[in-house]
Amino acid sequence: MRALPHGPRTSRSLLGALLLALATVAAVLAAAPAAHADTLVCEQYGSTTIQGRYVVQNNRWGTSAPQCVTATDSGFRVTQADGAVPTNGAPKSYPSVFNGCHYTNCSPGTNLPAQVSGIASAPSSISYGFVGSAVYNASYDIWLDPTPKKNGVNRTEIMIWLNKVGPIQPIGSQAGTASVGGRTWQVWRGSNGSNDVISFVAPSAVASWSFDVMDFVRNTIARGMAQNNWYLTSVQAGFEPWQNGAGLAVNSFSSTVNLGTPGTGSPGAPGEPVTACKVAYATNVWSDGFTADVTVANTGSTPVDSWTLSFTLPSGQRVINAWNATVSGPTGAVTATGLAHSAQVAAGASQTFGFQGTYSGTFSKPSGFSLNGARCA
Repeated sequence: MRALPHGPRTSRSLLGALLLALATVAAVLAAAPAAHADTLVCEQYGSTTIQGRYVVQNNRWGTSAPQCVTATDSGFRVTQADGAVPTNGAPKSYPSVFNGCHYTNCSPGTNLPAQVSGIASAPSSISYGFVGSAVYNASYDIWLDPTPKKNGVNRTEIMIWLNKVGPIQPIGSQAGTASVGGRTWQVWRGSNGSNDVISFVAPSAVASWSFDVMDFVRNTIARGMAQNNWYLTSVQAGFEPWQNGAGLAVNSFSSTVNLGTPGTGSPGAPGEPVTACKVAYATNVWSDGFTADVTVANTGSTPVDSWTLSFTLPSGQRVINAWNATVSGPTGAVTATGLAHSAQVAAGASQTFGFQGTYSGTFSKPSGFSLNGARCA
């Protein structure tokens, strides 16, 4: 006669299976990245930090109408922008994200202010979200001063207008055109009464771009509006709205300042030896994701201890996991640090690590690889 199922034993089996399933779900949730809560900022000069390295600021200085920004894990969006000001005058605000110091508010871990003569490169990237129901520009503000100033107005303001909507124009008058960073720009020069302003205006909208801030700084110096012994105090990106502006967004932003000898492409403190290195970057790319295998070779004659490789991901790319290295900064400026077993790169040897990521738009490879502050081939 066939034995009947044993009730209590079957219940215990089902309970064990259920507990095992719950434990598996809990482990998956624990391993998943923690969700980032967006932060609403509505105070006139209110600010918050993102990625532990940048400051997002509301910066409503030209109007009493309400304005709010929402800081995300990679940028911000303008969630309220009431009111309007005349388009033949100054804008009503500059909601933005920055690296450096602005009116005593300095971003975490920044090495700004830094003397221009001691900056080898300053790679930056941006991805914008535009709207058609506002009058505004989308621009970078790059500030220069004869002193390492952390408060108040700097002497020279460099503006890069990557989009212009409505009947607005930069301060001053057009002074010709220039080719900077591989693009052609209208160049405007003038003064707002507090500081000199040079504006580089794109002939059509640029929604995303990666470039070297120092290309614009050196062009400005060549025009006599700054000097090599002046200081770069901040790199900012955002919007100047004249009318409305809700919905405008900086989807992602990155800014890195590599100290070293200008023109050599070799970051690192001036006077320090430059590490000889070479990077091989191999990828496997599909419709919205990719993997990258990165090989860091020490082509010098001395070992490199406790190595850190820095590079800038193009706009729209994000790291989601990594292996054989600790990779921090999921977007924009990224650093990879060797683990305990791979912390040294012997002379003539190499270390390899990899990561998986997502991307939007057209896929491209990173730029500005540097090993412990030294630019790599």
